[in-house]
Amino acid sequence: MKLSNIYDLAVTLGKKYDPRGQYLDIFLDEQKRDFEKLNEDEKLIYDQERLDNPYNDTRILFGSGEEEIDSILCGIDIETPEILLADRLREKGEKIDLILAHHPEGIAQAGLHGVMRVQADMLEKAGVPINIAEGIMASRISEVQRGLMPLNHQRAVDAARLLDFPFMCVHSPADNMVNDFLELLLEQNKITTVGDIIDILQEEPEYSKARHLKAGARILTGDKKRKAGKIFVKMTGGTSGSDKAYEKLAQAGVGTMLCMHMTEKHRLAAKDNHINVIITGHMASDSLGMNLLLDEIEREGIKIIPCSGLIRVQRSRGSS
Repeated sequence: MKLSNIYDLAVTLGKKYDPRGQYLDIFLDEQKRDFEKLNEDEKLIYDQERLDNPYNDTRILFGSGEEEIDSILCGIDIETPEILLADRLREKGEKIDLILAHHPEGIAQAGLHGVMRVQADMLEKAGVPINIAEGIMASRISEVQRGLMPLNHQRAVDAARLLDFPFMCVHSPADNMVNDFLELLLEQNKITTVGDIIDILQEEPEYSKARHLKAGARILTGDKKRKAGKIFVKMTGGTSGSDKAYEKLAQAGVGTMLCMHMTEKHRLAAKDNHINVIITGHMASDSLGMNLLLDEIEREGIKIIPCSGLIRVQRSRGSS
């Protein structure tokens, strides 16, 4: 399987499980129209991957795409230490054809804010009017963009280049897959209380193993005996949204929110609006999303070597 085939598979799966549904095609058409309006100089520096791949945070960071891949070192966070680990494993005789990260690096990290628009659509799906949802997200997207500007995005990419390791990251597609997986899981189970949700999560091996590592699901606001009410699953969208969303979610009837992580500012906003919050666990949830992708890759006979927080679990979910 070539590196470009793995990249295309990740993007295809991301689209399949994207919470925007049919609106995704409209979004991509909008990208293409914007590109056509650019002058020639602007087109030269435009990231043309955006015309077919709606996920700025998913890219081949180093490599031509033509490399044949038989073995992948995969982790949640891949930075220079993990790339040095790959080199050490290679010295010891381990074949590693690709280093695959979940969290974005390089150009994918610099463009992370570009995937956050999906959160407005997720809020609309939860019952928040789209005009309000887009207004809430606009300032938060700008804030994230400013926060990314001073970072040394290329550090890990340069390490991979110097040690000649093809390097790729898959962020939103994997997050889309875990978001869809958990929504379906909760729909298929009878839920009355917040505690019921915790019990259901613990039946999934990633969350069970994370619990033993003291990084399992926890109730951040509310109580396990409280009624769950309408549930909002927020596992995708690049990074945390706006703290102004909780008031609107409460008005839309949301009683419980599931997310990977939450800042104190967001926790207080959720608490003030009486929304129960379950933190599912960051590494566990990212592992679940990546595992759903890796299962598809592994079906092609590719060996997966987990590292850097990836709780590797194989499951059968059907073909892509």
